[in-house]
Amino acid sequence: MPLKDTIETEYKNALKAKDKTKISTYRLILSSIKDLDITNRSGPNKKETDDEDIKKLLKKMVKQRAESIDIYKKNNRKDLLEVEQSEYDILTGFLPKQFSEEETKKICTDTIAKLGASSVKDMGKVMGELKKLHSDEIDFSKAGPLIKELLNNS
Repeated sequence: MPLKDTIETEYKNALKAKDKTKISTYRLILSSIKDLDITNRSGPNKKETDDEDIKKLLKKMVKQRAESIDIYKKNNRKDLLEVEQSEYDILTGFLPKQFSEEETKKICTDTIAKLGASSVKDMGKVMGELKKLHSDEIDFSKAGPLIKELLNNS
């Protein structure tokens, strides 16, 4: 089932359950998808919105929530933190599971060895290979510094 249909089904279930947090989060997602549809239909490169587009959108929304969560933790705003955290949890539920830090480090190490990368100059090659093979499972904001550290120590 396409990702958009899954989100719409979850939205309907949330409406039936009268779960206000989920309802508002799903409305936010569906509204963003609708904006994306309009953008995709009106630009010079007209195309249908597919699951990959929706995943990119969800990743962007997750990143925004993660940044907000960090800010709220620093400023001790538990009320706002709870809202952002629940939205974050709902959004990440639609994305493929991210690798843990240990798994990411192992994959980065294996990729560096496979490509024979030896210095920071090879970082682009390593990142390109990782994006090709694991674009959905790796958090590249964490992988970048990790790869740099691994290449500097090799």
